[in-house]
Amino acid sequence: MTYSVERDPAVLTEPVKSAERAEHQFFRSYQPEPHFSRTREILERHPGVKDLVGRNPWTLAIIVGVCAAQIAGAWLLSDSPWWVALIAAYLVGAFFTHALWAMIHDCVHCRVLKGEVPNRLAGILANLTMVVPTSTSFEKYHLRHHVYQGVYEHDCDLPGNWEVKLFSGTVLGRMCWMLVFPILLIFRPSRMTAGPLWDRWLVLNFAIVVAFDVAVFYLLGPVALLYLALSMLFALGLHPLGARWIQEHFTSNPEQETYSYYGPLNRVQLNIGYHNEHHDFPGIPWNRLPELRRIAADAYDPLASHPSWTRLMINFALFGDPDVSGRVVRSERRPKQIPAAAE
Repeated sequence: MTYSVERDPAVLTEPVKSAERAEHQFFRSYQPEPHFSRTREILERHPGVKDLVGRNPWTLAIIVGVCAAQIAGAWLLSDSPWWVALIAAYLVGAFFTHALWAMIHDCVHCRVLKGEVPNRLAGILANLTMVVPTSTSFEKYHLRHHVYQGVYEHDCDLPGNWEVKLFSGTVLGRMCWMLVFPILLIFRPSRMTAGPLWDRWLVLNFAIVVAFDVAVFYLLGPVALLYLALSMLFALGLHPLGARWIQEHFTSNPEQETYSYYGPLNRVQLNIGYHNEHHDFPGIPWNRLPELRRIAADAYDPLASHPSWTRLMINFALFGDPDVSGRVVRSERRPKQIPAAAE
């Protein structure tokens, strides 16, 4: 699919005053997002793909195991100096927490258990050791991201205009953006035009995670809680794993706005790198995404992809390839109609 794109002057709150400023803006597309049409084409060529749609209840067992590992790690580090907790969080805890994010992602799409309520409870369980309540709010805005990809008022996955203005164009800006990325996510929902964020599920999520944080602090001590908090920070921030959030939709070539990662870390991060495949078929659980790519190789092999999150992090931070502004935006607000076989 070929996109008609240009730099979007509307993404800045002030007029563009120089050529340099004009360079650091989103790309604007006048075409629909690419996934619906590719889903339809794949189903026409490979109707057997629909058999991959389903659930993987074993994901719940992995959630329990990884949460237990994080609690054990916090206990082992409870009497350690703070800098030991920092190193352990970077080298070990970030990988556990990032994997929990991947499992929350499948819970959000109801790919773990049957029914919304069991999946929401499983997502809150996966959120338990992350210090910050995120599971139910992520559900609200991630599902809208699938429906309104690239629509600024609806897609919370897009950086805010002020993020682009503040962090684009310099090495220091991009590194700071990655460092504080988990904090930036807190502010993005304020621009959404969806319904209210707070509901009984968010209150429940907040109460359970905060109660767990308090229990860790009083039973295991502040260093244990610091380890969990730093694990969360590195899983989303200035760490090779944090490059996954860049990999998915940041681009220097606006003719392709979604990218997959096919490197070895997929094996321990529940295939979260298969992002084109996931957007095309959100009803397929994580363990079957490689099979989707194998069956529909004619659709996925021609697409550019990333072999390394570490290399992507370096290219992003040092060379601006892509930059914070490297996102495709569109004005179309109509929800796409996902083929039933993809759900």
